[in-house]
Amino acid sequence: MTGATLLVELFTEELPPKALPKLGQAFANGILTGLRSRGLAPAAGTSRWFATPRRLAITVADVLSEGAAQDVTEKIMPVSVALTADGQPTPALSKKLEARGIPLSAVASFERRMDGKAEALFYTSTVAGAKLVEVLGGIVQDALKQLPIPKVMRWGDGDATFVRPAHKLTLLHGAEVVPGSVLDIQSGRTTRGHRFMSRGDIDIATADAYEPTLLAEGKVIPDFAERRANIEKQLVSEAGRQNATLGEYADLLDEVTALVEHPTVYVGEFEAEFLAVPQECLILTMRANQKYFPLFDTEGKLLNRFLIVSNMELADPSNIITGNQRVVRPRLSDARFFFEQDIKAGLTPRVVKLGSVVYHNKLGSLGDRVERMSTVARRIAGLLGADENLANRAALLSKADLLTDMVGEFPELQGTMGRYYALAEGALPVVAEAIEQHYRPRFAGDALPDSNIGRALALADKLDSLAGFFGIGQIPTGDKDPFGLRRAALGVLRILMEGPLPLDLAELIKRAAEAFNPGVLTVDIDGPLYDFMLERLRNTLREAAHAQDVVDAVLALKPTRIDLVVPKLEAVLAFQQLPEAAALAAANKRIVNILKKAGGELGEPDVALLVEEAEKALFHAIIEVAPLARSHFQNEAYTDALRVLAGLRTAVDRFFDEVMVMAEEPLVRQNRLALLNQLAGLMNQVADISRLSA
Repeated sequence: MTGATLLVELFTEELPPKALPKLGQAFANGILTGLRSRGLAPAAGTSRWFATPRRLAITVADVLSEGAAQDVTEKIMPVSVALTADGQPTPALSKKLEARGIPLSAVASFERRMDGKAEALFYTSTVAGAKLVEVLGGIVQDALKQLPIPKVMRWGDGDATFVRPAHKLTLLHGAEVVPGSVLDIQSGRTTRGHRFMSRGDIDIATADAYEPTLLAEGKVIPDFAERRANIEKQLVSEAGRQNATLGEYADLLDEVTALVEHPTVYVGEFEAEFLAVPQECLILTMRANQKYFPLFDTEGKLLNRFLIVSNMELADPSNIITGNQRVVRPRLSDARFFFEQDIKAGLTPRVVKLGSVVYHNKLGSLGDRVERMSTVARRIAGLLGADENLANRAALLSKADLLTDMVGEFPELQGTMGRYYALAEGALPVVAEAIEQHYRPRFAGDALPDSNIGRALALADKLDSLAGFFGIGQIPTGDKDPFGLRRAALGVLRILMEGPLPLDLAELIKRAAEAFNPGVLTVDIDGPLYDFMLERLRNTLREAAHAQDVVDAVLALKPTRIDLVVPKLEAVLAFQQLPEAAALAAANKRIVNILKKAGGELGEPDVALLVEEAEKALFHAIIEVAPLARSHFQNEAYTDALRVLAGLRTAVDRFFDEVMVMAEEPLVRQNRLALLNQLAGLMNQVADISRLSA
């Protein structure tokens, strides 16, 4: 049975631009799933999804008008309930068959087979295949219900709801319209093209003609990826003609792609005098408010030109260019005004005002917060050999820019503007840089602070949030993390691990908690917060492709020096390659299990109580390798330490072959347990080796 291409298009008012790609893909996936689950579309067939500001659509190749009949097997009931001792149907079976419309004569064809521990009857029937004309409307409706839409709206007099009002529904199977109704709209073959450049309503002759018809008659590029590539090509080409670069533009490109159907790029410019304003302000104004693409020179310095992605292609675009230039000037003027007023007011005078701004009703004001950050930042700076006074200065100024006009208008510039304002009033560059960098990393892959003052302040900022919210019981649950504590924890871990910084995480948590006034934190945080961060570290390491068993082995010891975790992982991985590794891991697992049953303090083994030659040999082997192994541990040469310990394999194997650990004589038994405890303590300084055993 051969099929034809199916087209489904929902034409709407302008859809949310930032969500458009997700909506387009989810809409297509929902329809594909519905078709395939009913046997109407091949599992590996070809499909394409489309999304423009005013439409969601999909074409699916080789869709059948009717699916193939299928055999369906269902369990009826246990044989003991269904049949009498002589094999006749019981009243219970007769009643159930009648309810399901199965003739009693079909009992002879029922299959008897085991279902768990009991034998049951199974009935197989042939079910007619689904018909596209009967199910397509429901498939589309189900796909719409599953879209990631937080809020819906109602329009007109009907009861239909969707993220935006819907106007047309196109359902074409080949050249035929598939009857159906979705969102109170009857299906047809008519759609609309570009709001201004199209010739009006457009009839789609066949499903395969959808894209070329929209391109030719509707002046619409319906494929989101193709439209994005088209815009990017124009942007790069025009930037080249301007001897300029585009900087970072991927996020804005996605958003602009969702705003236009027929993209055309033009060049605009503004007065060079605006370049006296910090370029971050101008860039954010153009990108966030106007959706323009700023241009930069080869060194990354902002130029007084920008690229406009218009939804109109005109022979004379002067009106479009002039209009956009006229619109951007007031925005840039506002940015300049905010900057100049903030410079006049200064940054330091705003610090005292932080005390009147509530940070959290249980955690005090922003003034309280910067005082705590100052305490912790000074401590960390001292541990890193940095100037504690500079750390204190940076901490006190770190949140002052939150009260400036510029950050009030553009919250994304917090920290960035603090740097500019601190420099303007004479702060040392290292202090100003720390003010900007203490928010880092803001997201996965973001750069880290590059000075010890910046690292100290960034750690203090994040640890204050973590300690504070854990201390009042505001712990992330499920997908809910309103205070960004997972991000803060990952930031702390990255700074410590990638620095690398020789700081104790448990001690940092303790210091952060001690910075709060007595009675503010009502929940003990030391253990829970450390465990929370350890779990974030576990996930991070696994995502970085470290072997799960190696990660579990290292983290089982609950390390507090995060900077040493990766070297330990590398050492354990190298240990696994040694021929002695498997046997030592198995022996270690056996030792752990034995020691679990021992209980109490085991102390040091007594050489006078060693009876068997094998236990004497193990004792002397440990005495021989322990100094060298401990020396390697102290020097953080973990790979060398584990290689040295691998030399114990022969003695360990012999011990377990020849020695009964749980001897009847209590002193001998206790001494052997002490020997194994000494061995375990020596071997498990890098990782819990027993976790490497299969």
